[in-house]
Amino acid sequence: MDATDNFTDAKDRILDEAEALFAEKGFHAVTVREITQAARCNLAAVNYHFGNKQNLYLEVFRSRWIPRARRVQTCFKDALSAHHGSSLAGIVHALAEAFLKGPLTDDERLRHSQLMIREMAMPGLATDMLVDEVIKPFFGELALLLEPYLRAEAERERVMLDIVSIFAMVIYFNFARLPIMRVTGEVYDDLFKDRLVRHIVRFCLTGLDMDHKETA
Repeated sequence: MDATDNFTDAKDRILDEAEALFAEKGFHAVTVREITQAARCNLAAVNYHFGNKQNLYLEVFRSRWIPRARRVQTCFKDALSAHHGSSLAGIVHALAEAFLKGPLTDDERLRHSQLMIREMAMPGLATDMLVDEVIKPFFGELALLLEPYLRAEAERERVMLDIVSIFAMVIYFNFARLPIMRVTGEVYDDLFKDRLVRHIVRFCLTGLDMDHKETA
């Protein structure tokens, strides 16, 4: 292994361990020393690669969280292109399926949600970046997709609140798996995920005050 490999490996180890610690404890509860000990490198490595802890925190979201979010969005768009994009039910179905049955492993899903929960609990360092680069653009795309199916007089605020409501349901069923399993007595296998996707579609269509009888 040459010096370049060592250089890249150390940076990746720092990002991996920082992500795990930030997800577990939050930004303020984690020290640089904890990160470097977990990553098996010295304190100077963080300053060299990232400058300081705040920059490291932002880089965790930039190089780890955002790419995962993009993978889920790509999965959603692929599903729309394949067969789900011709109806309101199909759009909601593709969204729910991308999150519940999409490309993230269980470990990725857990770390992804923990990071977001920590950041949203104390909005600050990464919130503007996530909203501006990921959330608002994706919500804007969804608004354009949903607009033809919503009432013509619906205000933009109503449309955005509808989108947030759909997302809230999808995200809860995706990330709150343990309490849902305990309440329902079900295991999160593919059959249960399929039933959850259908439930989300049905519930969202009702909530959007749609009179038609669309099915996914």
